[in-house]
Amino acid sequence: MVEEHRVRVDDGVELFVQVRGSGSPIVLLHGFPQTHLMWRHVAEELAADHTVICPDLRGYGASDKPAEASPATYSKRTMARDVVRLAGELGHERFALAGHDRGALVAIRAGLDHPEHVSHLASLDVLPTLDMWDVMRGESAAVGFHLYLMAQPPGLPERMIAATADEFFGYFLDLWTRDPAAIPPEVRAEYLAACRAAVPSIVADYRASAGIDVEHDRLDRAAGRTLSMPVTVLQQDWGAQLGFDAAALWRAWAPDLKHIPVSCGHFMAEEAPGLVAGALRDLMARDAERDLAARHTEPVALP
Repeated sequence: MVEEHRVRVDDGVELFVQVRGSGSPIVLLHGFPQTHLMWRHVAEELAADHTVICPDLRGYGASDKPAEASPATYSKRTMARDVVRLAGELGHERFALAGHDRGALVAIRAGLDHPEHVSHLASLDVLPTLDMWDVMRGESAAVGFHLYLMAQPPGLPERMIAATADEFFGYFLDLWTRDPAAIPPEVRAEYLAACRAAVPSIVADYRASAGIDVEHDRLDRAAGRTLSMPVTVLQQDWGAQLGFDAAALWRAWAPDLKHIPVSCGHFMAEEAPGLVAGALRDLMARDAERDLAARHTEPVALP
């Protein structure tokens, strides 16, 4: 059974969320240009033995879309706080967290800012914000043209994108999908309708990633802050094409890292849901594995 809720997480901001299953909780955060619907297959599989929580991020889908009052409105720090408050309102003070694309950036920030709440962390097909901007240079930056467009001051990018919203958002659904059948027409239509209604907030989310989010990452790097929980990264091997080692970049942030290259397209939760669900199950078992290994290496007291 799927439950649907609207949960207040901030002044004037409620998130729409679907909850299914029972057991230890895992929160799944969607990416761009999608909604919670992207997790439909993975959530159904994990719900057999987990409480699976799938919200629409602030500014997306059926969640509230506050006006961009300041850079912090759509900072990943603010959006991560939303997620922690959402889980708490649903009765979960500690939970596993997985994110895809934009949702992965929110998940990373939640892991850095709220390690007492995030037990395990999974990132699907992104680099941490600071590293993403560092590796995008020269001709290779053309693949991220949308990052630069939406980083511009308010006004022009919103008008340009709104004028051709279906073509703009549909372009990425087509470009980043290796198996078109993974996003059937009715799901594609839902994604496009949701994005069409959220152009200002989507742009504000991306604008934050070119400004305040970078500042937060730089401060963390200077302070030596890392992700203290077990981390799994599922990633296409586009690092080799763009001239960087994605696993090495991730290891600087996540000492307890499992980095898994995948061969499907960007929307891996829809193209390879079994692979994703299996990786998340393995991630959530990692604490037990670590505890067992520690017990096996403890010195044995002699009689």
